[in-house]
Amino acid sequence: MKTRIIVCCMALLALVCSCGKKDSKGGSLITPASTGQPYEVLVVADKEYMAGKASQAIYDVLDDDVPGLPQSESAFKISRVAADNFYRQLRFCRNIIMVKIDKSMFTQPKIKFSRDVYSQPQMIMSIQAPDEESFAKFVTENSQQIVDFFTRAEMNREIDMLKKKHNLVVQEKVKNMFDCDVWIPQELNKTKTGKDFYWAATNKGERDMNFVIYSFPYRDLNTFTAEYFFNKRDSVMKANIPGPKENQYMSTARPYVTVSDVEVKGGYAQLARGLWEMENYDMGGPFVSLSRVDEINQKVVVVEAFIYAPGDKKRNLMRRMEAALYTLQLPQDTEDNKFRFSLEEVTVQPE
Repeated sequence: MKTRIIVCCMALLALVCSCGKKDSKGGSLITPASTGQPYEVLVVADKEYMAGKASQAIYDVLDDDVPGLPQSESAFKISRVAADNFYRQLRFCRNIIMVKIDKSMFTQPKIKFSRDVYSQPQMIMSIQAPDEESFAKFVTENSQQIVDFFTRAEMNREIDMLKKKHNLVVQEKVKNMFDCDVWIPQELNKTKTGKDFYWAATNKGERDMNFVIYSFPYRDLNTFTAEYFFNKRDSVMKANIPGPKENQYMSTARPYVTVSDVEVKGGYAQLARGLWEMENYDMGGPFVSLSRVDEINQKVVVVEAFIYAPGDKKRNLMRRMEAALYTLQLPQDTEDNKFRFSLEEVTVQPE
């Protein structure tokens, strides 16, 4: 009898311990790995709302163009399913929006979210409202928060993957040259070093991912004007990223670039996104740049990702590289704000 009890206890202990273990796809032995590709969202609604204002409002938000790309690309790939079929077939999807409209349950529109309910990693956003009219209005008014929420969730997943597997050679070089840390994809293994400048690329010709880091002394707040950014970037790229022939070099397509002030890891940062081009040569593509102040060494550190992929979709490539930029760890950064985005910063309420 004692032996049987001991065996049962050991089996139960093994089962409990297994809950935290991950399989090769990110799920646990109890919770399966989520399905779907990055930047795919499943919208779940009752049949009566599948083709109405509520569903259309969500579609319009998620289908909006990604900023800073040379061609029109939707922010997300969208699928829809009736609530009756959701639990049987599609509850393991990585990103889900639940449409909940019920005047007996809700008095005003609200957004909530929950993590890893049916699979891992998974984000489920519930948007609730008493009627379809107020639902559609609420979604439209909060469109940017909805897009930011799922974009941040996907970037966090990419950052988690980079934490496990990133380019160690680049990481060590950046540490030695700039006294900071950064994680970039392993396949960026072709590198070039300049004065306070470092470049890593896949060098795959027609589908090329690139990472650049450079620094310069911090003077004052005028350092973070758009004009200063354009002039500094153009001078650095002209000196370090030439074209195939003489008098060909990278420059910024200024009319197609936005520069904005953002907060990263509790401090100020400058974010720029738009298009780059090669002077005197038919070549270009999208880029995103993040500038932050190294307070310890009193210098500005700029990390940038740019893509060259003529004829191809660029959304996922660009966002994958942008996630790498947010892993930049300056000397003043603490463990508390190290890498991931806080989803609570987006104006939704966790369940």
